[in-house]
Amino acid sequence: MTSEYTKPLPRPISEERTRPFWDATKRHELVMPRCKTCDQKFFYPREDCPKCLSNNLEWVQVSGKGRLHSFTIIRQPANPVFIEDVPYIYAMVQLDEGPRMISTVVQCDIEDAEIDMPLVAVFDDITPEWTLVKFKPA
Repeated sequence: MTSEYTKPLPRPISEERTRPFWDATKRHELVMPRCKTCDQKFFYPREDCPKCLSNNLEWVQVSGKGRLHSFTIIRQPANPVFIEDVPYIYAMVQLDEGPRMISTVVQCDIEDAEIDMPLVAVFDDITPEWTLVKFKPA
């Protein structure tokens, strides 16, 4: 963990709605909402289930395992503070439980990235308050 993290920090649209997610990442756990009406797990967090529109939701832990669904190699970041990180893999990860997440793939040479490769979540404690979910080859 870097004590003087200088990159932009996450800015949740709704801190209250996403607090269980961020609290879990600090514990190095991956959680997501699950609809208690239709059993649908989904990500990103929202007020209602995207399948049945119920607001009868709970947070559940998921495995953190998935596959690389889609990706691009970032060679020129939109924000110059990320220039030291390029090139990096910006990815859509298909979790084993169904939902997809946008993240980065770490500990992987960009030449080795391929669609459908198995991935597992890893946690990057960027500050004492913030932990980011990233993925690495399984």
